[in-house]
Amino acid sequence: MNTHLQHQINQWLDNDPDPHTRSQLQTLIDNGNETELAARFAGRLAFGTAGLRGEVGVGPMAMNRLVIRQTTAGLGAYLLEQIDNAAERGVVIGYDGRHDSFTFAHDAASVLTAMGINVHLTYKVAATPLVAFGVKHLNAAAGIVVTASHNPPQYNGYKVYWENGAQIIPPHDTGIAAQITRAATQAIPFLALDDAISQDKLTWLQDDFYQAYRQGIHEAKELQYHSGQDKVSLAYTAMHGVGADMAETVLNDAGFTQVYSVAAQREPDGDFPTVNFPNPEEKGAMDLVIAEAKKHNATLACANDPDADRFAVAARTENGDYQMLTGDQVGVLFGHYLLSHAPKNQQLTGTTIVSSSLLSKIATEFGSQSYTTLTGFKWLMNVGIAKHQADNQFLFAYEEALGYTIGNLVWDKDGLSALVAFAQLTAELADNGQTIWDKLEQIYRQHGFHLNKQVSIALNADTPNIGAYLREHPPVKIGEYAVVSTDDLKSLQRTAADGSKQAIDLPSSDVLIYALEGGARVIVRPSGTEPKIKCYYEVVETMTTSDTWASAQTRAEDAMATFVTSHQTSLPS
Repeated sequence: MNTHLQHQINQWLDNDPDPHTRSQLQTLIDNGNETELAARFAGRLAFGTAGLRGEVGVGPMAMNRLVIRQTTAGLGAYLLEQIDNAAERGVVIGYDGRHDSFTFAHDAASVLTAMGINVHLTYKVAATPLVAFGVKHLNAAAGIVVTASHNPPQYNGYKVYWENGAQIIPPHDTGIAAQITRAATQAIPFLALDDAISQDKLTWLQDDFYQAYRQGIHEAKELQYHSGQDKVSLAYTAMHGVGADMAETVLNDAGFTQVYSVAAQREPDGDFPTVNFPNPEEKGAMDLVIAEAKKHNATLACANDPDADRFAVAARTENGDYQMLTGDQVGVLFGHYLLSHAPKNQQLTGTTIVSSSLLSKIATEFGSQSYTTLTGFKWLMNVGIAKHQADNQFLFAYEEALGYTIGNLVWDKDGLSALVAFAQLTAELADNGQTIWDKLEQIYRQHGFHLNKQVSIALNADTPNIGAYLREHPPVKIGEYAVVSTDDLKSLQRTAADGSKQAIDLPSSDVLIYALEGGARVIVRPSGTEPKIKCYYEVVETMTTSDTWASAQTRAEDAMATFVTSHQTSLPS
């Protein structure tokens, strides 16, 4: 074993507070597994705008107690440097139901309080939206939630909110990362929680905090449709996460009493025993809640992911089956519903570049403004906060990956308020003799049948840099569609078919967006390090008076299949 690796290992053993991971490391040493040791000490789990996320294990490349303590020391140092009264305002900390989350959250609290920073720590598991709510509610300097959201059981994560209640964006991510690197070379301060309490540095967030969030949902002006609840029944699953208690409570508060929870998935369980992958988008993940819905002939089958920041739904069809709605379909239903009730000074909506363009068309229908950001709620919310004005208040934002924010109770995606809003939306439709599917068809007849698809394309290993190739050989046509304009988010320029150029007001990103005739669109995200690209396609088919939903969908799916094939064959091999 080389001297540098030996030094890293010895240093880790000296500082690791967890006997379990120290034992794992010692076993690797005793077995002479130098390859595995080198991999575990090959670098450091990168801290970025999503914080940390990785498999739980030993060494700086994994999630473990020492990494959590070092990360928290770095975050604390950055807060003290950046925010004058950070120590007094403090940090809100919450955690999900994964096996290590309790310990990681308590370790983070001990480090921050040892640094003189007040901590508000949830007394039990908390949905991620509650932590984002807590930063605003308590006027904290930051928030931490220990969660790996919908990742498999072996993962955990560490998500950070800034003082505005939204996820961190540059330059805070790199600033915190630099402080973490520094902290990893130093002794980490640590204060036992009992001592932190006696020194008035730690406050437990008890039930009154959870009730404040509950009351916030109940009083939210966007969630005040209180009719037709008796016409809506729903099955619900927390997917072995932390959402059930609050989800059932806020639904009941809103008058929805026909709620049937999936008992086998109701309680937090870090093993996620009934799902292969606890993500509502994954095949099979919604099977139990759909079975529960069928059992009760419920209107809806609803799910939160394990930290309850995402919302998924399947709706009953005419023949009694249940069909999943896509994130885009839920997003446009929300957009139309909320805009139809919103006052004129609260009609600001937003979505991301890879989500359907339909929301912007609905916003135009209502004479309101819709903004578009890079992918991720960190961008959706920080831009929403910046654009939020007295005469143009934020109403709603979504991304296609099942994330929705309604109103400004929480400046992040919130699967619990979305659950209430969707039940109310469904109730209003039922009052008017309509279903979810009727409303979607009505929207499609007005604006066109929008179909979206995401495809990852692996290219040959010797293919030239795909981003560079596409910029050097800009297409004038993709499939049967002429290119109307190209947005290059790397150079932040939009180039029209006639060669005219326009600046783009977004952060720089290696993304190309092709707007095509007929409303079609391709978004290409090249990889700079491997021959692979991720493509997002959209086709729009006009619905004629003779069209049914089925005929329009079939035509759109055929157009999409041809479109995707044409685009893939146009790429260099």
